[in-house]
Amino acid sequence: MPASSPRTGSSPSVPAEGPDGLGRALRARRLRRFLVLVALVGLAADQVTKALAVELLTPGEPVPLVGELLQLYLLRNPGAAFSFATGATWVFTVIATVVVVAVLRVSRRLGSRAWAFALGLLLAGATGNLVDRLLRAPGFARGHVVDFLALPDFPVFNVADSMICTAAATIVVLALRGIEIDGRRAVSGRSRSSARP
Repeated sequence: MPASSPRTGSSPSVPAEGPDGLGRALRARRLRRFLVLVALVGLAADQVTKALAVELLTPGEPVPLVGELLQLYLLRNPGAAFSFATGATWVFTVIATVVVVAVLRVSRRLGSRAWAFALGLLLAGATGNLVDRLLRAPGFARGHVVDFLALPDFPVFNVADSMICTAAATIVVLALRGIEIDGRRAVSGRSRSSARP
């Protein structure tokens, strides 16, 4: 009797997950690298601008950049972004740490460049302020964040805060457009029912 034929679709030269799965894995790896690049550039920008602010600015003395529209104003912030909850510094240290860990875990599902950009900004912003809380005075996990950007009738903020807000706005837009982290588009119940003949 002839030997039984091999199972269809199997090939010793193709990985078990198939060529499509391999392509998704390679794309996810590239997107994670892009996320890390965005995070590193953002973190560098945040820390360099904070160092310059501490070195060049005098606390309480505003320096106009664009008239009164945008000023440099050095402030040490013990609270969250935009000086919220100034008496709970250690709480926001924990929250920032959780955000960093969560972004790194979620990044394994990446399939969208826009999501990679948004999560990279979020990681940069959270890490930038976390570095301040861990390493700046008055002590470990209680450090005050350096803020130095001032707009009219708006709390003083920094580059990390602006990246967090940009990331949040981008995530909202992606969610409204139905784009998921893995790059697929979410299909609502209404869309599914309307697609039926």
